[in-house]
Amino acid sequence: MNKKLFLTGWLLFMFCLVSAQEYFPVNDGVKTINTNYTFFKNATLHPSPGETIKDGSLLIKDGKIVSVGKSVKAPKNAVVIDLQDKHIYPSFVEMYSTFGVEVPKRQGGGRSPQYEPTRDGYYWNDHIRAETNALNDFKYDNKAAEDLLKAGFGVLSSHKADGLARGNGILVALNSDGNTAERLIDTRSAQFFSFDKTNLSQQSYPGSIMGATALIRQVFVDADWYAKGNVDTRDLSLEALNANMDLPQIFVGNGLYDDLRIASLSKETGVPFIIVGGGDEYKRIDEVKATQASYIIPVNFQDAYDVEDPYQADYVSLSQMLEWNQEPTNPAKLQDAGLKFAITTNDLKSPDELFPMLRKAFKYGLKEETALKALTTIPAELLGKSDVLGALKQGAWANLLITSGNIFDEESIVYENWVQGSQNIIKDASVIDIDGSYTLNVSGKSYEMTISKSTEKPSVTVKNGDTKLGSKIGYTDGWLNVMFTGIDSDTKEYTRIITQVSATTPWSGKAILPDGKETSFTATKKADSETEEKKNENDDKEETSPVVIPLTYPNVAYGYDKKPEAKTILFKNATVWTNEEAGILEETDVLVKNGKIAKVGKDLSAGGAMTVDATGKHLTSGIIDEHSHIAAFSINESGQNSSAEVRMKDAVNPDDIDIYRDLAGGVTTIQLLHGSANPIGGQSAVMKLKWGSSIEEMVLDEAKFIKFALGENVKQSNWGSYSRFPQTRMGVQQMFTDYFQRAREYQNRKNSGKPFRKDYEMETLSEILNAERFITSHSYVQSEINMLMKVADSFDFRINTFTHILEGYKVADKMAEHGVAGSTFSDWWAYKYEVNDAIPYNAAIMWSQGVLTGINSDDAEMSRRLNQEAAKTMKYGGVPEEEAWKFVTLNPAKMLHIENRTGSIKEGKDADLVLWSTYPMSVSAVAEKTLVEGVVYFDIEKDKELKQEIAEKKNKLTTMMLGAKNKGLKTQPAKKDEKQRLDCDTLETLN
Repeated sequence: MNKKLFLTGWLLFMFCLVSAQEYFPVNDGVKTINTNYTFFKNATLHPSPGETIKDGSLLIKDGKIVSVGKSVKAPKNAVVIDLQDKHIYPSFVEMYSTFGVEVPKRQGGGRSPQYEPTRDGYYWNDHIRAETNALNDFKYDNKAAEDLLKAGFGVLSSHKADGLARGNGILVALNSDGNTAERLIDTRSAQFFSFDKTNLSQQSYPGSIMGATALIRQVFVDADWYAKGNVDTRDLSLEALNANMDLPQIFVGNGLYDDLRIASLSKETGVPFIIVGGGDEYKRIDEVKATQASYIIPVNFQDAYDVEDPYQADYVSLSQMLEWNQEPTNPAKLQDAGLKFAITTNDLKSPDELFPMLRKAFKYGLKEETALKALTTIPAELLGKSDVLGALKQGAWANLLITSGNIFDEESIVYENWVQGSQNIIKDASVIDIDGSYTLNVSGKSYEMTISKSTEKPSVTVKNGDTKLGSKIGYTDGWLNVMFTGIDSDTKEYTRIITQVSATTPWSGKAILPDGKETSFTATKKADSETEEKKNENDDKEETSPVVIPLTYPNVAYGYDKKPEAKTILFKNATVWTNEEAGILEETDVLVKNGKIAKVGKDLSAGGAMTVDATGKHLTSGIIDEHSHIAAFSINESGQNSSAEVRMKDAVNPDDIDIYRDLAGGVTTIQLLHGSANPIGGQSAVMKLKWGSSIEEMVLDEAKFIKFALGENVKQSNWGSYSRFPQTRMGVQQMFTDYFQRAREYQNRKNSGKPFRKDYEMETLSEILNAERFITSHSYVQSEINMLMKVADSFDFRINTFTHILEGYKVADKMAEHGVAGSTFSDWWAYKYEVNDAIPYNAAIMWSQGVLTGINSDDAEMSRRLNQEAAKTMKYGGVPEEEAWKFVTLNPAKMLHIENRTGSIKEGKDADLVLWSTYPMSVSAVAEKTLVEGVVYFDIEKDKELKQEIAEKKNKLTTMMLGAKNKGLKTQPAKKDEKQRLDCDTLETLN
């Protein structure tokens, strides 16, 4: 090590020992105080992104920057360090880490799910742990610190990554020479949240993403209620959460749709969450931009898949391939959207991957200045520490990087990382870089010698012609020792050379031949023109703009190049199934304009309209599936017997391929229902299937429904839980009565004019009592069907729809009297005990008794052929064809209270239409065009084009991945992208 640098480090170390806690007694040695300055001169300074000072100086003292600029003078007692030809940058700031804070291991499960909390004096849910203080578990990790220092970081915010509300983090300087008292910049850096449960409790709720979202929404309401002094007892979790609200609020997600979910929570709670993104924001960058949130973004771009084996290559979906291809554009997309974001190393396997990942992002459009901001000034700003972190300025911590050049240049070397004025040598700047190829002449023989990694772990290869010789290298303190064998390496005869190198060549020195004789040698570095020629060849390859497959809407297979738009369309000469008094009209025209049905009649015309010849074809309103579980990340919140507070809207997956498949089957609207794991389920999402649109554009907020359930599932007959009430059908009835009584009492408190605690669960049940939200109830046996209607009558409301309702034929008269609809299967029966009495005539009998009747799917496969399911009711019961068709169109529209918008072909209604190739209830019928609000979201001819495009894209991406492997880049094994199909009793496990 350079003596001057060693002296500087020793003085600063002594300063740290004696000055940080000056009130500590000294029991060993003599107490001294270091008042020296450290003065860096002749450096190219980068005080902040976009700012450069050549031949500048920097003065530090007591771990802080005293002054910076061109005219800074060195005090007499300063240690002067000349940084001619070197650069100084501020050290990086990591906003999101678990450095030095161990995450607890998951506890083993018991015989039954745990429904009650385990702690007294804290919030009722164990997964809310806002009282956690990362400092209590903090232990400085020297090895992890070393890796981060090498990657350029000087300070990081660390926290305990456990629970939905994770408590406060700490801000730590990576000062390995200091102690905890010196390293801790702030014991309260930020408050952290996530959608993941704690490992310290088995409490079942929440068990889904919508449950976690609902709980966090409720927590902030409860915290506000508590802060206003409305609670007589202590709640240490809410106290801590309120106390931490003055901090930055960081919320970690797991991808794009968590980003949007968190942004929605931010809007509802009024809390400006800083979102830890998933790196896939590019997929819907306009929606991400609309959040106007600040982000912390990973740069863990994935490796190409190993697709050399064509059979394995078939496992890799187009979506997986697109993610590999498009992920590196993410930082540039955020940059171009004008969003504020910091960069994190959290998801990298090792911090040393940061610079290679950033250099990859630069090729995809990220600007170096943006990257520098994202590593320095922006995290400092978001943490509220701009005055002391992220820049080289007076009063800031002396956290600085000394480099050989542009910090992001691949050839640039990071020599030192100073933290709080303490020097950390990454690479010794005094070591001369001797990498390169040399012509070595020894005793009349010529060799080719190549040296690499000379400033790290040097290696050497020596060749005689095309023959590679055994060789070793030693390079210390400027002295080079190389030993190599002769051509016949088995003789173990060595030639040894030794010389003191300089920055220039040729070299000369002593050589010892195999026979022990001494002679001299020369080594001349190969002409720069040769090296430059090869370098330029490589540069040309590297500088070629990467090929990025354009985004589609949505960005999966069968996505559209452009977002579809409503058009003026004139269908000519169709057989039109109006579902109105006019019935079925032959050779009739329908004009679609501005997303609505503009006219229905004969011989219509419209200038500029796209004309569709529908001769011999049938035009109907779109199919409506009253009971669907497609397009969701999660279906059941089974953690409590009532989950009325959860919303399926919070779990919508707008990229689900089943949306497209439903459109291909003529479905235009669905009710996305909660599952049947508990008696009172979650709120429905009634959705128009607008493929490629946002969740907000799909969900109809005016349609307010909720899922209830009866039977085997809710009393947990099928999964062996013995601790959650209810366990019997009698208990189910009692639970309904209890909850609606509580809701009535809640309403009374709310209407009294006195302060009341807002309860999202009770708010939902109150909406039912007020006929503002409507029940779709999973049901099978007649006794429970009667029971729920009686409960509703006792609280003066009605059940909207019984779904499944396979014993509806037994109580159809009572259903008609109550005014409840029945949405059933056409011919499913005997698939579990409580379905033993089901008959295929069920729908026809209910309809004949005046019950509003529909046919639903509850199944992603059946949903695509509901037209055929409707036809079965004509066979089983003789339902007239027009009435049978209404079972999957107008009747479910009435059940969902949207018949004023859809369900029939009538002027002024939404243009939700399907053009069928033939009679719509025939097994031969194919949906040729499916429109939602006048937009063609499925077209059979376009579908053929998309299939071809998918094959071409996969072929192109496969070639690119093979090319990546051939270049020696890392690959990952091919893995099948399996889609999980969700249904009523699918139970999720939330980590």
